[in-house]
Amino acid sequence: MLQNFYYALIAVVIISLISFIGAITLFFKKKLMQKLVLILVSFAAGALLGGAFLHLLPEAMHEGGPIFLMTVIGIIVFFVMEVYLYWYHCHAGHIHKHKHREHKCPVRPMGYLNLFGDGVHNIIDGMIVATAFMVNMELGIVTAFAVVLHEIPQEIGDFGVLVYSGFSRHNALLFNFISALAAILGVVLTYFFASYVQDFTLYLIPFAAGGFIYIATTDLMAEIKEESNIKTATLQLFIFLLGIAVMWLAKSALLH
Repeated sequence: MLQNFYYALIAVVIISLISFIGAITLFFKKKLMQKLVLILVSFAAGALLGGAFLHLLPEAMHEGGPIFLMTVIGIIVFFVMEVYLYWYHCHAGHIHKHKHREHKCPVRPMGYLNLFGDGVHNIIDGMIVATAFMVNMELGIVTAFAVVLHEIPQEIGDFGVLVYSGFSRHNALLFNFISALAAILGVVLTYFFASYVQDFTLYLIPFAAGGFIYIATTDLMAEIKEESNIKTATLQLFIFLLGIAVMWLAKSALLH
């Protein structure tokens, strides 16, 4: 059992390194990065929706539990968090015009929300990987590979959201990696509290789905629809649909 625990830890650390996929952008010029971020935000919106509706919620339905209640609670919690994050970090609670509030906030609340939501998601991934390794080595490897498949598009989108929210590229990479390391907590929780993990995930999975739905719809898609240039808007819509398609392809690959 202890040996499998170490294997699970090694697996999630390797998976966490995927969060550095955005490092390639460190070599891009600022002007190119500004254009790329708009594309990444569109991709992230699709990837988050795809992750919620094609990965997390189907998994939650398979496990059972109060799926819809926890999804709504997830949306509400993320909404409340954004309200208070904005109030504390942007110092503009008394200003009602959106264009004024935007300048008061060096890092948009959706960046912090994305880190929190992704952290919860990574804890779940850690639990899933650890549970598989405790069954046998082969299942653990297959499960870890499955997590890699859906993490690659997810991490690309997450990096874009953080940069768009106001994080520097270096800080976006750092905090995205720290969030990814939450998977280690999932492994540890599974090892020490194996008998309670299944009951815990019944609530955690739909909660994370609710968070992803909130970020995608109220923050990211809201930004996309503000685009006034029809060519850029069409490109963003295509990238948004591509984000959903990639998550669907990842899901299809896992089923086979």
